[in-house]
Amino acid sequence: MPEQLTLSSTLRLNNGVAMPLLGLGVFRSPPGETTRATVSYALDHGYRHIDTAKAYGNEADVGAAVRASKVPRKEIFVTTKLLGDDHGRAKKAFAHSLKELGLDYVDLYLIHWPQPGKRLEAWDALVEIQKSGGALAVGVSNYTVAHLEELFAHSSVVPAVNQVEFHPFLFQKELLEFCKRKGIALESYSPLAKARRLDHPVISGVARRVNRTAAQVMLRWGLQHGTVVIPKSNRPERIIENSRIFDFELSANDMAALDALDANARTSWDPSAMR
Repeated sequence: MPEQLTLSSTLRLNNGVAMPLLGLGVFRSPPGETTRATVSYALDHGYRHIDTAKAYGNEADVGAAVRASKVPRKEIFVTTKLLGDDHGRAKKAFAHSLKELGLDYVDLYLIHWPQPGKRLEAWDALVEIQKSGGALAVGVSNYTVAHLEELFAHSSVVPAVNQVEFHPFLFQKELLEFCKRKGIALESYSPLAKARRLDHPVISGVARRVNRTAAQVMLRWGLQHGTVVIPKSNRPERIIENSRIFDFELSANDMAALDALDANARTSWDPSAMR
């Protein structure tokens, strides 16, 4: 981790692509003006990383906001994802996503989840998509250590990113350490645990000590573990709040206290069921 982080700080992926440490997630951001306005607001206020997916139904709105922005395209990191049902037709699905986005390329294309029986075929297609220049980097999402080991046995191309649910109440330490050893960036979705535990006394106590909000503490915890964080919000004040996590640091004691909150508490689904 850099000693002094800023909103423009990036993580260098294993193929050299620079990925901003903070992104805006648009999961369940409704298609239409809401998503366009949200993405535009984030870009106007310093965000340079937008995370969408075909499954979210808002690729077109994300793309419209990116194209309309005064920020040069090359400075905006755009991620989208391959739907599970599209594993057998990944190239066609990717072409559809590019058309929806109205972009010439994406910065990162992910397998959204490890679909049984087809994920290795899908990975081969993503590797070809990257080689063609359609995606600057490719990776996976919701992959466990077992899924990654299966992929390594099949392909010599290491995913640039593994996007998973990760927060103090789901501190996937084994997966984090495995990804670091393999040169895979771990990206945290639902880094605020969907705001369900922001009032936890340990979180609140740390927040009081550092004079920050509970959400800022949870996001900073993710950063200090070396992950990329992509909190989701449609509210301007929350988008600004979530971006103000680079001018303070959690102590070793605070980090340990937050680590100890781990209870394997998922707010989403458990991908280990995907055999």
